[in-house]
Amino acid sequence: EASLEGLNKRLPLPVPMDRFRPNIVITGCPAHAEDGWRQVRIGDVGFRVAKPCARCVITTTNQETGDRSPEPLRTLATYRVRDGQVQFGQNLVHDGRGTVRLGEAVVVLSNKTQQ
Repeated sequence: EASLEGLNKRLPLPVPMDRFRPNIVITGCPAHAEDGWRQVRIGDVGFRVAKPCARCVITTTNQETGDRSPEPLRTLATYRVRDGQVQFGQNLVHDGRGTVRLGEAVVVLSNKTQQ
């Protein structure tokens, strides 16, 4: 949530989280903390961070009205471009079977700076 809050502070009009179609939303960490994670556990399910999530034009469509604007991609492009792509969030891959429940803690098992 902090990553979206940081983005919304930069935008002329805030955008809701569902513009990014997340499967999991994490609270209680600094903005873009997920950029540094390598492995996490949620409940009894382990995940590895596969890659940053490159964002497409769908994020510019208001889901209630169908109207499009250049935001939030235009603003994200001012501070979240890497390898020629606007990136926001991370793609995770689960390491096994299990159930993730609402409210479960996210435990960072390793960071990208750790070997």
